[in-house]
Amino acid sequence: MITVLLVDDHPVVRSGVAALLTQEPGIEVVGAAANGEEALRLVGELAPDVVLCDLRLGEGLDGVGITEAVRRLPDPPSVLILTTYDNDSDIARAVLAGAAGYLLKDAQPEDIVRGIEDAAAGKLVLSSDLESRVVERMSQGVPTLSARELDVLRLVAEGCTNREIAKQLFISEGTVKTHLVHAFAKLGADSRTAAVAAARRHGLLD
Repeated sequence: MITVLLVDDHPVVRSGVAALLTQEPGIEVVGAAANGEEALRLVGELAPDVVLCDLRLGEGLDGVGITEAVRRLPDPPSVLILTTYDNDSDIARAVLAGAAGYLLKDAQPEDIVRGIEDAAAGKLVLSSDLESRVVERMSQGVPTLSARELDVLRLVAEGCTNREIAKQLFISEGTVKTHLVHAFAKLGADSRTAAVAAARRHGLLD
């Protein structure tokens, strides 16, 4: 069972998405928040597997800020952005902050469900079109990897498996995979070898 926390400042949207997900036997909506402060409190209380979060939430933290705060937690849930805003900078900001992916609210219901399942499994959730745009956007400058993503890549460069990395960094294998898919997206890489090579080319690894 995948547990989900909804974060959206529109009650109608929260109700609609909750109704959609309630029909899925493998998904349970455990809570809903209208703003960033409430979202972070509920993440701590409910420990969901996935936070399905709007990008813009009015005053306070936006979806990127929530993502950054959540990803700093020990063994954090995946954050999947669900929004109406379709521009390259927003998508890149979300992925750079550590989001598991980015979906638009006009996506088909089955795509949203599949996105939640993929996010829970540590996969990067982007359509092929969005993924190519993110890679192109990030290739315009030196990518910014988080400290933990760099830790994972250093161990990959040493030849460690995901299990060995998880043991050394005291995190789950799922979290290792999440860090890797984020690093792949930021570096425009499609394999462990390519990611390490790209990181070295950008001067991110010794």
